[in-house]
Amino acid sequence: MIHILSKENTILNKFIAQIRDREVQRDSMRFRRNFERIGEVMSYEISRSLNYQSRVVETPLGEVAMELISDKIVLATLLRAGLPLHQGFLNYFDDADSAFVSTYRKSSKDGSFKVKVEYTSNCDLEGKTLILVDSMLATGSSLVMAYEALVAKGGEPAHTHIAAVIASEQGVDYVTRHLPSRSTTLWLGAVDVELTSRAYIVPGMGDAGDLAFGEK
Repeated sequence: MIHILSKENTILNKFIAQIRDREVQRDSMRFRRNFERIGEVMSYEISRSLNYQSRVVETPLGEVAMELISDKIVLATLLRAGLPLHQGFLNYFDDADSAFVSTYRKSSKDGSFKVKVEYTSNCDLEGKTLILVDSMLATGSSLVMAYEALVAKGGEPAHTHIAAVIASEQGVDYVTRHLPSRSTTLWLGAVDVELTSRAYIVPGMGDAGDLAFGEK
């Protein structure tokens, strides 16, 4: 299942517009904060699809039954651009475990490149709910390789939620073809049509990692 959140009238569109705006991008702190806010909004949307269980909460004056999330959540992020987004998710899923994947592009002289996984840091995933977040979903190869590396080390999650702020149509197609269809849900802020030969999304927003943390 694929959810494109910008198709609805939502405050999320304000934050996406600002991270795209080249003038607003000059303020790196605001850029990071907007990613954090996007993570918070996306967390709320994802939370509506999770499993819940009734629990009794004792107040100073009595007891009340509340429906609370019963899923065991692991929040995974691709370094480095995904870090502000990760914090936004962690603000809401504050009791989730965290995992991190380092990927990079190994470029060739002809301008082509291959995506490599450098390392992973993750806990047990078996039977849990994995939320894998990244700032952009361009070709989709980095995200698929990150998922495979996490599963190889931590086991098979019960369900995986993929969250990306801006995606390309090509990247969405690649991910849907390479991840388990019955146990994967995509949550996308916006989907752009064009992807350049160097795998940059157009109109996109530029290099999210550089905008957030400075040029490499």
